Amino acid sequence: MEKAPVYADVEAARQRLAGHVHRTPVLTSRALDKMAGAEIFFKAENFQRTGAFKARGAFNAVFALPEAVAERGVVTHSSGNHGAALALAARERGIVATVVMPLTAPAPKQAAVAGYGGKIVLCEPTLAAREASAGAEVARTGAVMVAPFDSCNVAAGQGTAALELLDETGTLDLLVVPVGGGGLLAGTLAVGVERGVPVFGIEPERADDACRGLQSGTLQPQVVPVATLADGLTTAMSAMTFNAMTAHVAGIKTVSEAAIVAAMRLVWQRMKIVIEPSSAVAVAALLSGSLPIAGRRVGVVLTGGNVDLDRLPW
Repeated sequence: MEKAPVYADVEAARQRLAGHVHRTPVLTSRALDKMAGAEIFFKAENFQRTGAFKARGAFNAVFALPEAVAERGVVTHSSGNHGAALALAARERGIVATVVMPLTAPAPKQAAVAGYGGKIVLCEPTLAAREASAGAEVARTGAVMVAPFDSCNVAAGQGTAALELLDETGTLDLLVVPVGGGGLLAGTLAVGVERGVPVFGIEPERADDACRGLQSGTLQPQVVPVATLADGLTTAMSAMTFNAMTAHVAGIKTVSEAAIVAAMRLVWQRMKIVIEPSSAVAVAALLSGSLPIAGRRVGVVLTGGNVDLDRLPW
């Protein structure tokens, strides 16, 4: 089993990522502050390279590989954002990337992977099918697997978003991040534990394996069939990310599909920025009253802005 990242891993990732990823802006909104009853700081990873926080983990993992290993190429499975990020990181290192994607992956995300030079292999939209197809590509090509979340280097890279957010805003009372496979959550927890900031994870009601897992103490399988707009949050957690969650998370909250759409539209309208449904889950939770945020300073990672503009949920 992969080891969960600790604070030193996130700091090392920050050094490795210098010059490869953007230091994204931290945004505020008086309108959303008033609606949530809190002072909210949004880490806008929708302005990150490839349009999502996944660039942090992918670049950290690719550039951490020894030269003899990297030259064999890399393989992953992804619903879109991690695949695009890995394809770009591989291109910048001069190696080949193969990305296994579910047949249901949005067309713009498939186009992004191809545009960054990644080779796409399509499969059925289940975690088992994705992992099997990726394993077959590793066996066929000899390339290195760079998991989308079950990787210490990937999770550490993703944790740099929270590190930058805290460095810029100073003390926060809590951090809120979406959770799918749990890489961002594991990296954020490494930062939160070191800095003494509680971390909450948010997921759709229709993909609530993390919430049920935390309640039961047992790693839960992926919820199938996939039935949420938040396509980036539909994979199950790994043993590594699950253990990090159960050891350190302050809580996991779920939000409805209607709340996700409303939050996404609200951010577009009030903040004038594009976020995807997987980002909107965190905003939906802030507005739901389910988090202990009243009168507090809250950091939120807006994870990405890769949306099919021809298929908006409203």
